[in-house]
Amino acid sequence: MSAIRPLPPELINQIAAGEVIERPSSVVKELVENSLDAGATRIEVEIEQGGSRLIRVRDDGGGIAQDELQLAVASHATSKIGSFDDLEHVASMGFRGEALASVSSVARFALTSRARGQDAAFRIEVDGGKAQAARPAQHPQGSSVEVRDLFYNVPARRKFLRAERTEFAHIDDLLKSLALARSSVEFRLSHNGKPVRILKAVRDEQAALQRVAEVLGEDFPAQSLRIDHAVAGLHLSGWVGLPTASRSQADSQYFYVNGRLVRDRVVTHAVRQAYADVLFHGRHPAFVLYLELDPVGVDVNVHPAKHEVRFREQRLVHDFLFRTLHEALAQTRAGQVVSTAQTVDGVLTMASGATAASYAASGASPSGGSSYNPSHQGSVYQNQFSQSRLNLGVRDEPLAGYAALLGEPPRERSAEPFPATDESEAPPLGFAIAQLKNIYILAENAHGLVLVDMHAAHERITYEKLKAGRACSNLRSQMLLVPLNVSVSAKEAAAAEEHAEALADWGLELSRSGPSGVVIRRIPALLEGADVAQLCRDVLAELAQHGSSRRLQELENELLSTMACHGSVRAGRRLTPPEMNALLREMEATERSGQCNHGRPTWTQLSLGELDRLFMRGR
Repeated sequence: MSAIRPLPPELINQIAAGEVIERPSSVVKELVENSLDAGATRIEVEIEQGGSRLIRVRDDGGGIAQDELQLAVASHATSKIGSFDDLEHVASMGFRGEALASVSSVARFALTSRARGQDAAFRIEVDGGKAQAARPAQHPQGSSVEVRDLFYNVPARRKFLRAERTEFAHIDDLLKSLALARSSVEFRLSHNGKPVRILKAVRDEQAALQRVAEVLGEDFPAQSLRIDHAVAGLHLSGWVGLPTASRSQADSQYFYVNGRLVRDRVVTHAVRQAYADVLFHGRHPAFVLYLELDPVGVDVNVHPAKHEVRFREQRLVHDFLFRTLHEALAQTRAGQVVSTAQTVDGVLTMASGATAASYAASGASPSGGSSYNPSHQGSVYQNQFSQSRLNLGVRDEPLAGYAALLGEPPRERSAEPFPATDESEAPPLGFAIAQLKNIYILAENAHGLVLVDMHAAHERITYEKLKAGRACSNLRSQMLLVPLNVSVSAKEAAAAEEHAEALADWGLELSRSGPSGVVIRRIPALLEGADVAQLCRDVLAELAQHGSSRRLQELENELLSTMACHGSVRAGRRLTPPEMNALLREMEATERSGQCNHGRPTWTQLSLGELDRLFMRGR
C-alpha cells in the first residue's frame, strides 16, 4: 500500500458529490429545496436533454448577498445551522451546506442572485470546483442556478445516466412530490423549451386536494379518506386511498415528516398493518400523509440525501400511525358513496355527495336529507329491520364450535317480511329485488343498482363478529407438555425478556434461556397446531425491530378468517328477499364491510347515469 496522504480538494468534492448527486433529479432536489428554504413562492425548473445538458432553477426567494456568494459554493458553509442545538431542531429542508459545492464539482455551474432589499444582482461561476469572482448581473429578487453538462468531468458517472425520457421522468416525479409538500408554492416545469407541468399555488384544503389529484390521478379524491388526528405531540393529516383504489405497485405513496418526503421502515410497517385486513394480496395502498412532531423527536441527519429519518420514540410513532389509519379504515362501511372525505380527530365523516350512512360517525346529516347511523335504531328503515336477523341455513356444527371457542353461543336468527317503503327512505344499500345465479344480490337504492357478492359480504360480517367475540372473551391458553427451546438472536432474546408481560397477555409465555435462546411454555389455545417456533421468531423479530408486534393477533385473525369463510353462506344458496335484506342491513352496520377478509370488494354501485350510458339513453 502507498503512504497515507491527504486527498486533494477536487477529489474530496467529487466524493462528497457521489453521496448526494446520483442523477439529474438529485441536483433538482437539492436546488429546489434550497429555494423552498429561501422562502420562495414561485419556482421554475427548466430541463434540457433530461438534465444532462442543462438544469436551471429560478425562484423569488430571499436571495444571497454579494459577499456570501463565495461561501454559498464552498463546502460545509450554511446559513441554516450554527450549533449543536440547531442540529437538534432542524426545520429546513437542507442544512449540511455541501449541496452547491458538490454539484459545482461535477458540472459547469453558475449562481445569479439578488438579495431582498438590494438594488443589484451578482453572478458567480464555478467550473470543475474552481470558483471565479462574483460580478454584477441583471436579475430580479431571488436566485437562479444553472447546472450545465452534468458529470462532464466524471465520465464513469455520466455513463450510468439513463435515457433522456427516463431521467426527465425522475425529475417530474420528484417535483410532484415536492409540490405535495408545499401547496402554497407555485411550481413550473419545462423540458427542451416546452412547458410540461404547472402547479398553481393553493390556499385552502379543497384546492390542496385538487393538487393531490393532479399528482395521484383525478379519481383519487373520490376514493380517499381525509385524515386529521393529533395526540401526544404527534399530528397526522392527509389522505389515504380506499382499499378498492389500491395499486399493483407502491408508486403512489407519499409520506412527509415535518414537510420532508421520507422512506421509512417504521412508517411502511405501520401502514401495511393498518391495511392488512382490507387489502388484497399483492396490492398497495395510495396515500399522501403528513406527520408533524417536535424536530427534537426526529433525527434527519442519518442519510446524506436526507431520504431517511430516525424517530427517537419509534414505538410511539409506529403505534400512532397504525391506530389512526386502522380506525379510519374500520369506519368505512358498505353503502358509503365517497365524494370528498373528511375526518375530525380520526373520526370519518363524508362531505356532500355521500349517502346518509356516511354521516353516521359524526351524527351530522346532509343538507335536505336524513341521517343514518348503523349503530342506532332511529330511522324508519332501521326500525323495520331492528329485529331482523339473517337465517341463511349455515351448518350449525362449525359455527357452534367457533362460538364455543370464543365462549359465546351462536344467536338464533329469524327473517322479517319485506318492508314496503318509499325510495327516498331507502337505506344506503337499498332493498333487494333479485338474486343472480344464487351468487349476487341485486338491490335498488336512491342512486340506482347495487350488486353484492353475498358470500364475500357475509364472510366479512362473520369475521368481524368472531373478532368482536374474541376481543370480549378471556383468552384461553394451554401449557405445552414439553417446553420448547428456540434459538433466536441476542437482540430478540432481550426483546422476549423486556416484553414478557405483554406476551403473557396474549397467552404466549416464554422466558430467556441464555444469550440467544428462549423457552416457550404456554401458547394461545386458538393457535394449537401452528408452527410455534416460527411464530415465536416472527413475534420477537418484530418486537426487536419495532418495539411492538401484532403477529400473534394477525395469526389469530388468519384463523378467524378461515372460520368465517367456512361459516358463511356459500355461493349457490338461494336466499329469500327478507334474508337478502337482512344481509344488506348487516353490511351497513359492519366495519370494513366494503371488502371481504381477503381484500376483495363485496359490493359495487351502478348509478342511473351509468345505466343510461350503457343503453345510450338521452342521445
